[in-house]
Amino acid sequence: MNPALQRCNDRWYPLRDHPVQRALVEDDVRFKVAVCGRRSGKSEKTKRMMVKKAISKPNQKLGIAAPTLQQVRQIFWHDLKLLSYYPALDPGAVRESDMSITYPNGSVIQLIGLDRPERMEGVAWSGMAFDELDSVKNIMQAWGENISPALDTVNPQDPDYRPWAILIGTPDGMELLYDRYEYARTANDPDWAAYHWTSEEILPTDVIEAAKKRMSATQYRQEYLGSFETTSGKIYADYSEKNLTTETIQDHEQLYWAHDFNYTPMSSCICVQRGEAIYILDEIILTSAIARQTALEFVDRYKNHGNKNLCLFGDPSGRAGEKHGQASNYTEIEKVLRASGWTVKRLVKDKAPAIRDRQNAVRAKIKNAADEVSLYVNAQKAPYSNRGLSTVTVKEGSTFLEDDRSEYQHVTTAIGYMVDRLWPIKPDKQEIKFIPQPTKHYWNDLSR
Repeated sequence: MNPALQRCNDRWYPLRDHPVQRALVEDDVRFKVAVCGRRSGKSEKTKRMMVKKAISKPNQKLGIAAPTLQQVRQIFWHDLKLLSYYPALDPGAVRESDMSITYPNGSVIQLIGLDRPERMEGVAWSGMAFDELDSVKNIMQAWGENISPALDTVNPQDPDYRPWAILIGTPDGMELLYDRYEYARTANDPDWAAYHWTSEEILPTDVIEAAKKRMSATQYRQEYLGSFETTSGKIYADYSEKNLTTETIQDHEQLYWAHDFNYTPMSSCICVQRGEAIYILDEIILTSAIARQTALEFVDRYKNHGNKNLCLFGDPSGRAGEKHGQASNYTEIEKVLRASGWTVKRLVKDKAPAIRDRQNAVRAKIKNAADEVSLYVNAQKAPYSNRGLSTVTVKEGSTFLEDDRSEYQHVTTAIGYMVDRLWPIKPDKQEIKFIPQPTKHYWNDLSR
């Protein structure tokens, strides 16, 4: 294996020497905060940096932490053993039970899951590396009560003892990573330093262009440019006149019907797919209604439609009762439709997507990072859909929760369930890989 290669999507590319990544490794600063794009080598640099630190000084206690124990094992453990060239270590130096490696000089690296942040406590850490802290549940509380105190301990026998830490991740809201990065960048504190690089500086052009086509501009800036994006305003900020159409439903077209099961208003939209574009061309908004009533409205409205094949989308909670043989919102709708000659295909996920994933899927159809539009609304036929995509904002104090005081929010949620089912955006967290075959001289080659 060529040691100057890195892997991305199971393809190999020349390894790039990046000056900011080099500075992250080499700078002598107590606290380092690195904000970077997805798949840009951040975890890889962390692995190599921690092994290099472990072998450079004896009797250190080093830790690598990720949001959960499962994540830290999946991301770091296998490669950390390879980087440590574990066949050359003493028997028992690699402990699977607590994911720790003891080096010949007495230094130890241990992996920690922050799903239980108290794991940080009671250990005289020499240094820590934290990956994706903003994905830790209640991270601000965990930082104040568990993590930060563990890094502020003193050693009476060693007055120069100062634990160090590296915080590295991709923006995800405006929480701890943002707070610490802004402090490191602006506070002029000699103990803190900020670092930033983008995926565009690391990944091949074809990988970048593919990401732009499947992501909204906002998500692309956050995920690949490492930009802290706030949605404190309109959730679908890119929705514009470019998304409006005067198109109508054609008699031969298969209908898509998407629901959010809310009592008032009971909101749904009727759509068609043309190529990779979705057209929202009608809607049913009923006050104080139940599922059966909205189904009767649909059947009456489309009794003369030529194509009686229907795809049904919506909230997974609409299946409530089915497990115990009871009628659900979906079974009530399907019963009415089939009695009127419709063939129904239910396309509903087993569980509701994460709100951010649903929103990002819609944003990418409204306009992706390549400036392509593939979601259209007939504002005359679907006024609530148009108004919702134009105006729905986030709840005060949040960066993603919809303000549920808006009567238009429910139909945008229905749109989100449908778009996420048809064009889901999966979190893109695959890191590049650079794990050359270990040799007996491998520890002398960790600077690559």
